[in-house]
Amino acid sequence: MNSPSIPTVAERIALALKRHGVDVIFAQSLPSAVILAAEAIGIRQIAYRQENMGGAMADGYARRNGRVAVVAAQNGPAATLLVPPLAEALKASVPIIALVQDVERNQADRNAFQELDHLDLFRVCAKWVRRVISADRIDDYVDMAFTAAASGRPGPAVLLLPADLLREPAPPARFARNSSLGSIPLDLTRPNDNLIQEAAERIASARAPIAIVGGGIHNGQAVTALAGLQELANLPVFTTNMGKGAVDEHHPLSAGVITLTGPRSLGRHCRDLIDDADLVLLVGTRTNQNGTDSWRLIPQTASVIHVDVDPQEIGRTYEAIRLVGDAGETLSALCAFLERQDLHRRQANRKRVEALIAAAWASFEDDRRLLLDANKSLLRPELVMVELQSRLTPDTTVVADASYSSMWIVGQLRSLKSGMRFISPRGLAGLGWGLPLAIGAKAAVPEHPVVIVVGDGGFAHSWAELETLVRCNLPVIIILLNNGILGFQKHAETVKFGRFTSACHLNPVDHAKIAEACGCAAVRVHERSDLSAALDRAFNGDGPLLIEVMTSPDAFPPLSLFAQLEDVA
Repeated sequence: MNSPSIPTVAERIALALKRHGVDVIFAQSLPSAVILAAEAIGIRQIAYRQENMGGAMADGYARRNGRVAVVAAQNGPAATLLVPPLAEALKASVPIIALVQDVERNQADRNAFQELDHLDLFRVCAKWVRRVISADRIDDYVDMAFTAAASGRPGPAVLLLPADLLREPAPPARFARNSSLGSIPLDLTRPNDNLIQEAAERIASARAPIAIVGGGIHNGQAVTALAGLQELANLPVFTTNMGKGAVDEHHPLSAGVITLTGPRSLGRHCRDLIDDADLVLLVGTRTNQNGTDSWRLIPQTASVIHVDVDPQEIGRTYEAIRLVGDAGETLSALCAFLERQDLHRRQANRKRVEALIAAAWASFEDDRRLLLDANKSLLRPELVMVELQSRLTPDTTVVADASYSSMWIVGQLRSLKSGMRFISPRGLAGLGWGLPLAIGAKAAVPEHPVVIVVGDGGFAHSWAELETLVRCNLPVIIILLNNGILGFQKHAETVKFGRFTSACHLNPVDHAKIAEACGCAAVRVHERSDLSAALDRAFNGDGPLLIEVMTSPDAFPPLSLFAQLEDVA
């Protein structure tokens, strides 16, 4: 290393990361100059095993603590494997900075080892991509990357760093930099008063308004503002999959996740409340296919108010009153304007709405109870979720892999407070991303329990990261639902084609032995009593534990697509 008076570019990058509040980098030692400099000043490296897992770890970290996460990778193959997690972050609005080593500047365009056009590679999956070529601009570019990641609609930013540049002495800074840009929302914006006034008047006078809340609610103080709005306006609140946890689902006006409306779902029992709505308040949602049951949920006759920091998402699918701004600031302002309105109509309707929601929850529980036969040879995921629910605290972070795992946690578990975190890869829903998301979430809040639900199909994509859990001392509780099939694939193909491909059935795998080989404690369970004992051990223990639950291959979440499979369950 150079003397402290003449830092290298890599050392200057490390200092800038520290200034922006970075305390963890997800990396595999490269770019070595940056990682060495970062570790020297106390920034922890969490080294992933699989090159496509680091980006998902950064994703989980950023979602859990609302800070910009940093992932690093070398040029070439490692860089290409950043594309899927960055694409997820782009779609799911997660602030990540990727530091990618590039070939030395005098070797560019000469077929250097692992040379690739990284600019074009990342343009489709990041908000902002730059290649730094001059040492005297390094602070400028680091700050620009954080600004891009954390401002407006959050997302990934990529800095390409030629290897020789990182070793070069960094010229003295032109001026002192003290700004810390590592938290979201970076800028607190809200719509003008006239629009907020109109929205408040519409909500106050509506006959049957509802709110549908997406993942954007988890940025900043928006969940607190939403809780105030729910109570003040006597407003029934639904969430999308990504919005799960936005409200306390034991609040009498919380109607659960809107996106599962198939057999035995809470959404099916709440459907009348949705269909009857004359006003829909959308908050922080992309109104995507999964969030609207293929755009069939919102009544065509209802008027729409849409709150979102991204102006392009408003009106994409539903014409709406445009409330462009930070969700927390906008909802707080909306509450202030609502306090000046006559809310007698909202108050008069509250008991009726509460009764409808309570009846829906009760019917959902009645339906689920019929499935919870603990004497069957294979347990059902619904039973696993009931056992898990009784051990959750408001501070527990629940993470899921894609596919059925996500649907079990959003459709079967109940949020215990406004702002409880349920994290799943719903931007692109990549299979296998659950375990690295959980690693990132645990690194973000090591003092709080983190439990993850995965299936045997998805877990095979990432089980090497069990070694990461053990090596990095990250005690995550892993619940592995082993049904021996690719569940969604088999059931969806059965519905659509009347048959399924040969890929849908898997050979038996003893995942407990795999975990033990990585140094992670594990247990395999077949009966409810063993499941209860294993969960007690996990939540009372101080290390990672994998609980492999042998589950029924006939179980499927309550998707509307699967209505004709109801007799299989």
